[in-house]
Amino acid sequence: MLTAQRDSLRLLRAILLASVILPAALFSYAAWLAYRSNEDSAERQIDKTRDIVTEHALKIFESVERSIAETAEIIRGMSDDQIRAEQSVLHDRLKRLSDGSEQIKSMWIFDKDGQALVNSILYPSPPGSFADRDYFKGPMEHDVGVFVGRTLQPRPPFGGAPFFSVSMRRPAPDGSFVGVINASVLPDYFEGFYAKVGRDSGSYAALVREDGAILARYPAIDSNDLTVKTDGLIGRAMTAGSVEGTVTVVSALDGIERRVAYRKLPKLPVYVYAGLETRAIRNMWLSQLGAYLLVGLPATAALIAIVVLALARTRRLYEEAGRRAVAEKALKQSQRLESLGRLTGGVAHDFNNLLMVVGGSVQKLRRRHTDLQDRRTFDMIDSAVAKGAGLTRQLLSFSRRHNVAAKLVDLGDAVSKFADVLRQSVRSDTTIVIEPPPEPVVVQIDPNEFEIALLNLALNARDAMPEGGRITVSIRTETLKNFGPRRLTGEYAILGFADTGVGIPMEIRDRIFEPFFTTKPVDRGTGLGLSQIYGFVQQSNGAITLESEIGRGTRFDLFFPRSTDVAVEEAEDADAMPALTGKHTLLLVEDHPDVAAVAADYAEQCGFTVVKAASAEIALDLLNRRKDIDMVFSDIVMPGMSGIELARLIRDHHPEMPVVLASGYSDRSASALAEGFTLLQKPYTLNTLRKALAQAIQTARSSAAE
Repeated sequence: MLTAQRDSLRLLRAILLASVILPAALFSYAAWLAYRSNEDSAERQIDKTRDIVTEHALKIFESVERSIAETAEIIRGMSDDQIRAEQSVLHDRLKRLSDGSEQIKSMWIFDKDGQALVNSILYPSPPGSFADRDYFKGPMEHDVGVFVGRTLQPRPPFGGAPFFSVSMRRPAPDGSFVGVINASVLPDYFEGFYAKVGRDSGSYAALVREDGAILARYPAIDSNDLTVKTDGLIGRAMTAGSVEGTVTVVSALDGIERRVAYRKLPKLPVYVYAGLETRAIRNMWLSQLGAYLLVGLPATAALIAIVVLALARTRRLYEEAGRRAVAEKALKQSQRLESLGRLTGGVAHDFNNLLMVVGGSVQKLRRRHTDLQDRRTFDMIDSAVAKGAGLTRQLLSFSRRHNVAAKLVDLGDAVSKFADVLRQSVRSDTTIVIEPPPEPVVVQIDPNEFEIALLNLALNARDAMPEGGRITVSIRTETLKNFGPRRLTGEYAILGFADTGVGIPMEIRDRIFEPFFTTKPVDRGTGLGLSQIYGFVQQSNGAITLESEIGRGTRFDLFFPRSTDVAVEEAEDADAMPALTGKHTLLLVEDHPDVAAVAADYAEQCGFTVVKAASAEIALDLLNRRKDIDMVFSDIVMPGMSGIELARLIRDHHPEMPVVLASGYSDRSASALAEGFTLLQKPYTLNTLRKALAQAIQTARSSAAE
């Protein structure tokens, strides 16, 4: 049956996988073909644009050179003085040349000192030296033929748009330098043409000098520095000895990546560029892919939906059977744990009574025998009683039937005070590091249960680090929202307990909080340590989480709701316990004769005159007949009327009389605490009884005074 289910599910998964992989493979192949086609188309478009801007630039420079050559022919054989004398005529000639060309802004003739002899803009030419301009210094220093200058701003009194210059030397008959003929060219003319050519999104074109200075660019740059280098592209081309090529570069001006084709103009120190943004190329490719998806995606989605629906329906049928099996298993587990809880609760009362009798009897024997050997025997019995009480408390903690005496506790302070005990519980080769919070972190927990939880964690960490290691205890706060299975929400304090031990295998992590589950040898652990921690945290309205890595260690995080109240330091027992002055008569209500004997002995040592009652009904009769009874000490679980019912009747008819209740275990103990009765857990000692009775008397006196 299971094999057939697995085979059918495996077949449906294979079909589902094929319905995803096959269309994806076809789409990937089509996308690759489209990408190659798109790249080739972009390359052709870029090359075509480069050819157009190259042809345009050659025609412009050829036209400018003709204008310069015509000017040189006009002034051939004329000296500077003759030119000045003919300035009016020459100004008109130059003006006609510049006006007849859209790309030429102005024409100039300079002498060897950089003084303007004639220009096409102003007549007469104003005085002033232009010897510092590159279009003058270049031809003066070297006979380079046609010199192309950088883009410049006009110098007052001249105005207008920026320009770059095309200039040539004026040689004397002997070849010496006598001046410069210059034509100022408008970059706007080139940029306007580039804008017409590059109408597609992401188009790019530029005219750049050999040294990288920009002469014209589209899209135009918003910068006053028109001599910015262009990503070292010119340098790369010159180093490689290349006059043309195609590269992909990121512009230093606008940070945009482009695919660019370049070419050097023949006999001129100028390069032309044409390109497209790689983003635009990619967008064209993505648009083509979108068309493919528009056609193929609905059909593929429909196919996948059909297969997924069939798989889901089949899986639901099989999972329903699986859920029934899991539910049966969970029910058995729940019944087992519930049975354990009931067994624990049923045994706890009688077991604690037995511990009470043993412990009280030992104390009586201890007072009578002072022999050292007897004292050691008594110590062993006391130790066994304490261990038995601890075992019972751990069982009750897991079943959540242990009464938690919650108090406001500063976590950082509590951990610091308990640090010495933790260090004594581990080996000397184990380091314990406490990381206290920067401010008080107050929670409402049972401090005794908290210390037991810390000790259990330390013992588990010790066993997980056979060769020593490090334990780190940290405290932090965090705001949670629907955290974990219990969906914790609000401000929480988090106590982290981490070790560097062997870690917890994944296959047993779901069981580590179960009672009696342990991986330790029979004589090394009971399996109740982590279950006690789990029950304690749950009863504190918190949660516990686990993180572990094999060979690296384990970390437990204990979550407690954070309180806004301030923790109050409790005074020492000697200071907190009021003195019992005068003679007091105590009505002891206990159905177990041996426990009654121990309790009576303790009460008499506290200075009370003890009157015994074996049931609540007898106690009520004594209270009605006797007027000398000062307080009542009663067990909760008794045949007939319970101790808590007796306490309620006393409160109604004798509100001035203090009542103390005792319990080894009762599911009504929580009600006793909620109603304000003093509750003493069995097995109790002489000191704990004295303290409980004294506090009950003090509380009754305070109420009477009010």
